[in-house]
This record gives sequence, C-alpha cells and structure tokens, in this order.
Amino acid sequence: MELTVWRTFVTVCRLGSLSAAAAELSHTQSAVSRQIAGLERQLGVPLVERHARGVRPTPAGEAFRRHALATLDEAERAVRTARDFRDGTSDRPLAIGATPSLAAGIVPEAVRGLLEQTGSIRWSLLPGLSAPLHHRVLTGDLDIAVVTDAPPGLPHAPQIDRRFLGLDDMVVVLPVGHPQAGHGPVHIQTLADQTWVEDNDGSAALLRQHAARSGVTARIDLAAADLLGKLALVATGHAIALIPGVLTCALRTDVTTVGLVDPPTRGIFTITPRRDPHPSAAPLRDQLSAAFTSVRRTRARTADTG
Repeated sequence: MELTVWRTFVTVCRLGSLSAAAAELSHTQSAVSRQIAGLERQLGVPLVERHARGVRPTPAGEAFRRHALATLDEAERAVRTARDFRDGTSDRPLAIGATPSLAAGIVPEAVRGLLEQTGSIRWSLLPGLSAPLHHRVLTGDLDIAVVTDAPPGLPHAPQIDRRFLGLDDMVVVLPVGHPQAGHGPVHIQTLADQTWVEDNDGSAALLRQHAARSGVTARIDLAAADLLGKLALVATGHAIALIPGVLTCALRTDVTTVGLVDPPTRGIFTITPRRDPHPSAAPLRDQLSAAFTSVRRTRARTADTG
C-alpha cells in the first residue's frame, strides 16, 4: 500500500469532504475517490460512508485512520532523520514514550530540566499505553519510555533495563460542584453509587479491584476514547473517574480531585534498551525521578493544607 494513498485517506477523514481533501492535496476529486476506493478494495472493507454534509469514516475506517496516522508520522520522522545525514546534522534525536497521564504530568517538566542541563537536543514524545510502549522500546523505536505496572502489568524482557521511579496513588476526579469536592480522603463506599467513566482497561481494573476489597461495586457505565474524553465527561457532570495522582498538576480548571482511603496504587517505571542506549536517556531518567518526587511533595502539601 502506498503511503500517498494513506495520506489521502487521513486527509479525507480530517476534513470530512472529498472535495476539500482534493483541494488541499492538489488532486482532482475523482482522483481522491479512486484512491479511497482502491484502498477499500485492498482491505476488503468499507472505510468511509457518505452523509448529508460529506463523508465520515466507518468504524473500520476510524480504526485504520488511527494506525495510518501513526504510520505517516513515523514515515515523516524517518525521512527527516535520513535527510539530516545529507545536511550534516546526524545527531541522534531522543525518542521518548509515555502513558497519557505521564506525558501530561511529569514528562514536560523532566524534558525542560534535561534541556537546561544539556543544552538543545532534538527530541520527540509519543504517548501510548504501557504495553505498546514496552514493545516499541524493545524494537528500537523508542529510546526511553515512562510506563506503569497497572493491570495487566509489564512484561519482562532481558533486553530492557527497567528502573522504578515510585508508587503513584490513584485519586478520584470530580466536577467542581460535586458534594464530595474538598472533603479530603473518602471511602470508596461513599462513591459506589455514582456513575463512573473509564478510558482503558488498566484503570478500570484498578477501580474494580479497589471497590471489591471494600465489598462494593463501581458502576462503570460510560467509556471514553481517551483521557481527554474522560475528563470532559467528568467536567460536564456525567460521571466521576479514577485517575493517576501524578496527573493532578495538569488538570483542567473545571474538575477537582478527592483522595481515597487506602487508595489503589500503580508503580511508575522508566524502560530503556540495554543495548546502545541513547546518551541522553540516563540524564532524562534522573530528571523524571526529580519531577515525580516534586509532584508527590506538592500533592502532600496540598493535602495537608486542604
């Protein structure tokens, strides 16, 4: 499959229109239609469907779009890296992976510390769940990743060096007007009758396990596509959710958090390849440890004064 066709498909999905995609890509509308039809024949499944205002991806098309977008991003990075050698700037960029909460929480602060320490370096950040990030470190796509041991846990691989940063307490995120907002640590029984939303199996498993230990059941009635969607549902009062404590420093202003008594925890780890590690991976690991410690201290001070 040609990446040009993948790029056409992604553009059609983004713009929701064959004609708009044709204009942006400097193609004719008929050429765009032929590319999409050819891609559908290759895959053997419809990728787009027409509606009154244009086109939208089918469920299969949406699944393909997400992977296609990641592939196109990787292809562009590959091209830039190869051209760097032509231009005489062959310094190896630092490829960083992180779970969504850590990418929003401690990673930006850690990267800033690294740049202040070492000067300007080229780097990239890929958010993802722990298992795929582990695989990408194993295959050499990432130089370092910050992951968690939330269910189903992390696999063991002798090719990977895993370092423990610390335990992160999970907290409950609420809309700002919720009756439990600002009340300090609460028992899960207090919230058991609430509607919960989750965006991944690992967080849902931690919530169910914590509730079961207290003899109650958490009603996970809503599912979100990602962390941003989960927080949006909480902010608008549709549900409450379990989130990593490390994320509290980066939350939107229309939500708040409350701690749990004897909260569920997850371990935070850095993983790097043992073979040919990036020279900036170890300094970044030190910065990540410092950022994580700083976040925990800030949360402890907030709890003491709240």
